[in-house]
Amino acid sequence: MSLTNTVCRLAARPVGLPKPSDWEIVDEAAPSPADGQFLVKVSYISVDPAMRTWMNAGRSYVPPVEIGEVMRAGGIGRVIETRHPDFAVGDEVYGVFGVQRYALSDGRDVTAVDTTLAAAPVHLGALGISGLTAYFGLLDVGRPQPGQTVVVSGAAGSVGSIAGQIARIKGCKAIGIAGGHDKCSWLVEELGFDAAIDYKAGDLRTQLKTHAPNGIDIFFDNVGGRTLEAGLARLARGARIVICGAVSQYNAAEELRGPANYMQLLVARASMTGFVIFDYADRYGEAVVHLAGWLRSGELQSREQVVHGDVGDFPDTLLALFGGQNTGKLVLALDGGAR
Repeated sequence: MSLTNTVCRLAARPVGLPKPSDWEIVDEAAPSPADGQFLVKVSYISVDPAMRTWMNAGRSYVPPVEIGEVMRAGGIGRVIETRHPDFAVGDEVYGVFGVQRYALSDGRDVTAVDTTLAAAPVHLGALGISGLTAYFGLLDVGRPQPGQTVVVSGAAGSVGSIAGQIARIKGCKAIGIAGGHDKCSWLVEELGFDAAIDYKAGDLRTQLKTHAPNGIDIFFDNVGGRTLEAGLARLARGARIVICGAVSQYNAAEELRGPANYMQLLVARASMTGFVIFDYADRYGEAVVHLAGWLRSGELQSREQVVHGDVGDFPDTLLALFGGQNTGKLVLALDGGAR
């Protein structure tokens, strides 16, 4: 078959927020599968804060996207042509297919998607990497106990919103930090957080003191910077800080700085631990069983903010993420301009 593939390639390494000249959107012939390969028509692209770190040169937990390469992204699509014995035409699959309309795969790290269990975008959110990150970050790294106080920064995002709900499910007091009245209301009224702090409304340290008078047992951090410093200032003895991300720092034009008050870890006899979700790959199935069960029972709510467009809409969609315009999981649906 003769198909035109629209592709988003990294054209330059951004300084600060990505700008239009950092991307190249091109049309080219779609690849054809060889023996042991299959072709996927991508339907949904996961838009994640970590994408910004993948665009930088230097050492990270995954190799950087090279200049001229297709932008890395997880996605869900349908197999439309196959020469692979384990994948049939019509299969719905998840993989790191990149920001493009058609992707060639040999099946490594590609998994089937059961859309009878939940709609495809949920498999990028609560049942995807976002849910897995929240699950293992909170339960394995944070080690919550009933009655403890869990504070989640970036709580209205894809990972934070799930981490706070798991804390509630596990019998903890869940406090979210988010930006704006609407997001904070959503956390409390729909997701069941015990409290939500609007960091835009005033002094964060004072608000944390009000809502966590006995200190923070687990601080699940997605933001870094001053938000992390505020959490460090309110630690209970033996607290655990889970370093999931640092979205406030990803677009910094200057070198990142560590928290100025890190010695609070010593005072509180606390720990601060980073983790990478890919290290838990052999346990993904365990997490999905629990996450799916909580979704079925209604204990866990999932929200996907789906932007409808095409590959060329990816740069602006990514900027919306860093502008705080999303609530829950941000997904780009490729339902425009398909050929």
